Amino acid sequence: MSQIPAARQGELNAVPSDRLRSAAEAVLVVADEPITAASLSESLGLDENATEKLLESLAAEYAGHEGQGRPRGFILRRVAGGWRLASAPEFSDIVERFVIGGATARLSQAALETLAVIAYRQPVTRGRVAAIRGVNVDGVVRTLHARGLIEETGTEPNGAILYRTTAEFLEYLGLNSLEDLPPLAPYLPDTAVLDDIENEMSERNHQ
Repeated sequence: MSQIPAARQGELNAVPSDRLRSAAEAVLVVADEPITAASLSESLGLDENATEKLLESLAAEYAGHEGQGRPRGFILRRVAGGWRLASAPEFSDIVERFVIGGATARLSQAALETLAVIAYRQPVTRGRVAAIRGVNVDGVVRTLHARGLIEETGTEPNGAILYRTTAEFLEYLGLNSLEDLPPLAPYLPDTAVLDDIENEMSERNHQ
């Protein structure tokens, strides 16, 4: 792959100050995942703090805050550790009708419950998720994995696969990080209780 001469790189990075907002929008429009201020700053030739302020200003503009015009049909939000354009939540029903003709692609209740357990107990095995939910979750876990909401993250000593949530999961819920999850973990069974339930379920399956 040919290298861009240093002088030429400087020219490419020299975005005029009156075009910075437009340049940032051009990058945001084509991005297929959240953009960090650090990565955008490299493209704009701007320092990271200034880029962060630029993104915050664009977000306020699109929302119609601070007298910056009418609210737009899209927003710029923090999600999964970066920034991404998204349709405004108030128009979600309209967007849904346009994209999929009213046939929603929402997760089932079983999938949502399984995803919640994984989110709060990760990394966690299918056996432990099943122990908490009281039902077999193999099919649901495969669905969540296929949709990119969870991923494998190693194994336990007994060979059981451990699962955790992904950046796509954060985007799905509109969260910036796992720290934004409501504090529900204390209400889930502790490890000792899970061991007993998991062993009991395993014994039933082998009877």
